[in-house]
Amino acid sequence: MRVKRQKKNRRTVRFFTVCFGFRQPFKVLCDGTFVHHLVSREITPADTVISELLGGPVKLFTTRCVVAELQKLGKDYSESLEAAQMLSTATCEHDEAKPADVCLSEVLGSKNSEHFFLGTQDAVFRKKLQMESIVPLLYGLNNSLQIDQPSDFQREVAKDSERKRLTMTDAEKRMLEKQTARILASSRGEGAAEDEQWETPRVASTRNGLGVKDKPQFKRNRAKGPNPLSCMKKKKVNDAKKPQSKPKAESKSGGQEAKKGESGGEKRTRKRSRKGKAGPERT
Repeated sequence: MRVKRQKKNRRTVRFFTVCFGFRQPFKVLCDGTFVHHLVSREITPADTVISELLGGPVKLFTTRCVVAELQKLGKDYSESLEAAQMLSTATCEHDEAKPADVCLSEVLGSKNSEHFFLGTQDAVFRKKLQMESIVPLLYGLNNSLQIDQPSDFQREVAKDSERKRLTMTDAEKRMLEKQTARILASSRGEGAAEDEQWETPRVASTRNGLGVKDKPQFKRNRAKGPNPLSCMKKKKVNDAKKPQSKPKAESKSGGQEAKKGESGGEKRTRKRSRKGKAGPERT
């Protein structure tokens, strides 16, 4: 049930944000009964609880007339008075204190241009605002907070505003007629010019009598060089001058071949002399 209620509350907030332009941080206007309910039920901190309900950051407001009404109620509402004095004050422009419902209805008005949410425990006042003004209403139920669903009056106002956005006004219709007339006139002029061109052949020349070109000629952008991604990197000059180092095995074999070439061929074998090893002479 808690998840369903939360989805319903978010759907209501989305209705007012899309149709009437309510934006974060949401401004919540609180009367004395709503503040007293929050204090008596220990729903604290109030701004975090209300922000969880609306799904965004909030700012809490009240009026001087509401504070004056709480002062008249005596000691039982002393904590509520202190809590209300800590809230931001919305301008009500009343020199003398008026009843809270009268003051709040004048601050909100019928269109609620300041985009206030209103928190109140007065059920009669809530019904009156639902029939007259575009105000999302909050109220406390035991230890939780609830938001009223949009009324039929508010839904009809949203539909009317949507129709006005989709339909053209008289000024827009006049502008459209002027634009269409201009387009038709220009298209007729182009058609007449084409007919004249076919009737009287015209010599194609790029310059007029003064030597000025009739139409600007634009050069095509051509490739200035080969694609660098398709070309190999150029070898550095220093690397080209350096002799290439051969492997050690090739260098050794090359040295031996060079020695063989210097000696003039294969190695000569020495023949041993057999003079000392000869036998006794025969007589």
